[in-house]
Amino acid sequence: MDTFTLNNGVVIPQLGFGVFQTPPDETRDAVNTALEVGYRHIDTAAAYGNERQVGEAVAASGLDRAEVFIETKVWISDYGYEETLHAFEKSARKLGVDQIDLLILHQALPGTFERTREAYRALEKLLADGVVRAIGVSNFMVDHLKLLMDSATVVPAINQLEVHPYFQQPAVQAADAELGILTQAWSPIGGITFYRDSGHGSTLEDTTIRGIADRHGKSPAQVMLRWHIQEGRSVIPKSTKRARIVENIDVFDFELSQDELSALDSLDTGHRGGPEPEVVTLEAFGRPIPED
Repeated sequence: MDTFTLNNGVVIPQLGFGVFQTPPDETRDAVNTALEVGYRHIDTAAAYGNERQVGEAVAASGLDRAEVFIETKVWISDYGYEETLHAFEKSARKLGVDQIDLLILHQALPGTFERTREAYRALEKLLADGVVRAIGVSNFMVDHLKLLMDSATVVPAINQLEVHPYFQQPAVQAADAELGILTQAWSPIGGITFYRDSGHGSTLEDTTIRGIADRHGKSPAQVMLRWHIQEGRSVIPKSTKRARIVENIDVFDFELSQDELSALDSLDTGHRGGPEPEVVTLEAFGRPIPED
């Protein structure tokens, strides 16, 4: 498994396993399978409601704790300095760990950004205390990064973004690179949103992607994951199906040409599948995160 070294020296596997929208009763088996076939990076979030099952699968795997990189996210309802410190305690308890490898803010909460600043200040405290190894953000746009860096003392290690061939966010990726932040792709194959309302079909049926896949004897999903890897992004595909979990990690035995990378780059539609970061508010998206 290839790795990245984050801006604070922490090493993270380049390809991880996500559990977004995976029901708790399916999460344990999916993570068990992922760890069995070689994944060593698991991405979850307080808002997913499946941190406990991730922790149970890691504990049952027989792997040394240091072998598995665990990443989770603080939901906007727990923003604020003391609130975010407590959010760490809730997540660590559910995961069954004393230290979280990567803890990130799930959204920017632009309308009340002072709460975001205070939440990030709490992450900096947790990092200084050694109970998290790296800190970061998710779905932060260029303006959000600028606002954060006005007060932050630690540059985020990660910015987790929606990135796939149909939505690439080049300006945000460039801002990440300029600051030394690693871009991490969620929905890396466009599988969470199939653009049914936008006039675009599934990336898995795209003729350009399928043509490249056929030339390499790989699946469209494998081609998209390889594209991310060669362009230097961290990537966290998800599935509950064993065959897909195995397929998604089998991307280190081929290489895309520069022409193929450029062809995938050309597919950007500028159409976001997830919620617009600017409209994320506590009123619309806030919900309590349980203690247990």
